[in-house]
Amino acid sequence: ESSISADGAVVKPVEGTILTVVRESARSAMKAKQSGSITAVIEEALAGGEIALEKTPEQLEVLREAGVVDAGGAGFLLLLNAFLHVLDGRDLPSPQDVSQVANATDNSPGEVQIADLRYEVMYLLNAPDEAMDEFKRVWAGLGDSIVVVGGDGLWNCHIHTNDIGPTIEAAIEIGRPHRIRVTDLAEEVMEEKWVREATEGGKVDEAIAPTPVPCAVVAVSPAAGISRIFHSMGVQELVLGGQSMNPSTAELLAAVEHAPAEEVVILPNNSNIVAVARAVDSETQKSVAVVPTNSIPEGLACLFGYDPQADSATNAKAMAELSDGVTIGEVTQAIRDSASLAGAVSEGDWIGLDREGIRSIGSSLLEAATSLLAQIVAPDDELLSVIVGEEVSEADTRGISEWVSENRPSVEIEIHSGGQSHYPFFFGVE
Repeated sequence: ESSISADGAVVKPVEGTILTVVRESARSAMKAKQSGSITAVIEEALAGGEIALEKTPEQLEVLREAGVVDAGGAGFLLLLNAFLHVLDGRDLPSPQDVSQVANATDNSPGEVQIADLRYEVMYLLNAPDEAMDEFKRVWAGLGDSIVVVGGDGLWNCHIHTNDIGPTIEAAIEIGRPHRIRVTDLAEEVMEEKWVREATEGGKVDEAIAPTPVPCAVVAVSPAAGISRIFHSMGVQELVLGGQSMNPSTAELLAAVEHAPAEEVVILPNNSNIVAVARAVDSETQKSVAVVPTNSIPEGLACLFGYDPQADSATNAKAMAELSDGVTIGEVTQAIRDSASLAGAVSEGDWIGLDREGIRSIGSSLLEAATSLLAQIVAPDDELLSVIVGEEVSEADTRGISEWVSENRPSVEIEIHSGGQSHYPFFFGVE
């Protein structure tokens, strides 16, 4: 049933993609359905999927010419391997060389290849079910990799295209698109190397340097995972820093000077860095504005107001409004005994904080985190973004999701790997 639904969600299903691998895995799994063992079912699914994956280059010319298998199918098999790892503890396979896999999705011979389609557009769409067939037909003429899933008036829409405007206008004509996200796929291909070099303080290869814009953003980031998120949201320059590792004015100035724009907005993302960031404007001929973000969730939220074509002052005003509008939270471990409005804190306790200070205290990370969420996430909120730090267990992360499902069922949750130290969880609520 899932395979059939997946085929139905794609406007132009093509053999040799993840759809093929999923279907063959499902067929193989049916052979073991009478065994009574979920492990046996997944083993059969994995075996069938591996055979199908190896055949994908025979089914798609783009894969055959590149000498690779489909990346989506490979990812699906990794998911099955992860299931088996959880069920019986067997080792996960070693990471594949990225040169051995490639995205094929739903390109067909003779059609525009995905590499020629620069932008990925995604959004949620509130629209009547009866309007969606025509919507899909319109989208079919605008791009590829089209996926439209949902029902009962709410749809999740995805397309690769060169025409951003018409893909969004098609939604406006029949309903209300929201949570719109546009990604430059050409930049995304180079993102991993760019983020690593920028975060580690190395020299960024000029061949992959950010494209010049009227107004750029410089953000302070404590970890590579968070840097990756910032970059995907349009940040051009990253400076390593955060709690207990504040960057200097000189480091921020260097990032501003390297930014591909004459107008620059700085996101300090920590209260201790705001003053340092504000000192940069007097040291450069560029026009610099600071959005006084005090946390990573504030910095991420305000980027939805960033317009690279606007000046720094206009951007700073719009971005500050969004930053102020997000409810934030973070969890860390107390380094000394103290008193708080939430009660007495002992060294080693887990504590949950918001803008007002300590709101929760717990003997475990999950206890402090869920107690904080109970206070900062309202039943009518729409979205909880969770940024997970380094060395956080899968059980604790899963515990956050389960708490939201049970206690705030109407709130959507997004979980991102941030990799930050000292703060296992950052929360942003919208």
